[in-house]
Amino acid sequence: MIKMLIVDDEPKIRAVVKEYAKVSGYECDEASDGLVALEKVKLNKYDVIVMDIMMPNLDGFSAIKEIKEVDDIPIIMLSARTDEFDKLLGFDLGVDDYVTKPFSPKELMARIKVVADRKKRTLNTRYTFEGLEVDVTGRVVSVDGERVNLTPKEFDLLVFLIIHKDQALSRDILLDKVWNYNYFGDYRTVDTHIKMLRQNLGIYRKFITTVRGTGYKFEVDHQ
Repeated sequence: MIKMLIVDDEPKIRAVVKEYAKVSGYECDEASDGLVALEKVKLNKYDVIVMDIMMPNLDGFSAIKEIKEVDDIPIIMLSARTDEFDKLLGFDLGVDDYVTKPFSPKELMARIKVVADRKKRTLNTRYTFEGLEVDVTGRVVSVDGERVNLTPKEFDLLVFLIIHKDQALSRDILLDKVWNYNYFGDYRTVDTHIKMLRQNLGIYRKFITTVRGTGYKFEVDHQ
């Protein structure tokens, strides 16, 4: 059973999400702001969090930063803010999906299931390629024994590339699967993250190759 935490300062929103979640067979807790959510995360184990942005005491963005230091819980942002900047900031903080209000409760439940299932598929997974080690569970990347600091989205991008090793992945696919939303602009978001990821991987940047006219590929055995 999926156990979720609904974080929103609007009781009606929490009630709607909780009602549909129960119909879907999910167990729910509620929090009216980021501070309450943080305390609940410290005391309970959740499979997914649905998080609003604009809340008293501690806003959603700040709460995500604090929560990610406690546990790497999948988070879906549910907000009336539709600016591209807010979406990009959320994804850079490690958000798994971004749903805008007004929303379809049924669609939200479907997104929750996708995010929770994705988390289960990556449990207890570790990859090693020469001196590059990626611990998916602990979200730790090491280069020749030295831990490197990646942003949450850089880490997600690396793992997605590794899972689909030897496959040419277009920027459209990467935006859809890693950022989980349709990006109506250029592809600089992907290119910038690839550039930073390569810098962090040092000599093992060689594993991330550019596929001309398409996107990128993670391949180990190449000249």
